[in-house]
Amino acid sequence: MTETRWDGPGLDAWDAWRPERVAELLAGTTVPWCVVGGWAIDLYLGRETRTHEDLEIAIPRHGFSTLRTHLAGYRLHEVNDGSVRALADDESPSADAHQNWVLDVDADAWRMDVMLEPSDADTWRFRRDPHVQAPRARMVGYRDRIPYLRPEGVLLFKAKAVREKDERDFAACLAVLDDNSRGWLAAALARVHHGHHWIEQLRNG
Repeated sequence: MTETRWDGPGLDAWDAWRPERVAELLAGTTVPWCVVGGWAIDLYLGRETRTHEDLEIAIPRHGFSTLRTHLAGYRLHEVNDGSVRALADDESPSADAHQNWVLDVDADAWRMDVMLEPSDADTWRFRRDPHVQAPRARMVGYRDRIPYLRPEGVLLFKAKAVREKDERDFAACLAVLDDNSRGWLAAALARVHHGHHWIEQLRNG
């Protein structure tokens, strides 16, 4: 069994940036990126519905080396199988790793989680089943020029765990999603999580 490794401070060192800060840091990058997770829901709704302990963005895997040039001065850590491993400056994440935490060395604080996905500039693909896909222009919205994954994509990820906060996020979006978004998410859930209890609400709500 591989020994669990933890480079850097503990979980209590999370002091995440806000989306506005990330937009400043990544201004001018050619890498397609968007805010995902709970912050993406709030960007879509146009209001902060709850406190966020972290901040996640997603990029195509092939854009990792380009993105890190905009994060000069910060240390990237691969998160995989319970380990948090510091990456060398010229090192790419392992092929089976999709999470990478950004460490602000001066503050000794975790600032952001960079998720790697099989998407590209034109097409968004669901990491857990790349057959679930859609044009990137359809899946990414903007709020104050900050790109975010639309709720149907975010909720598809959240459907796996369905924690209390995920149920709240689903409920907050259900009343405002249009018919196309509801239909897309219901079909994606039927493929990825057959029988999921959100499907009936999407179709009947």
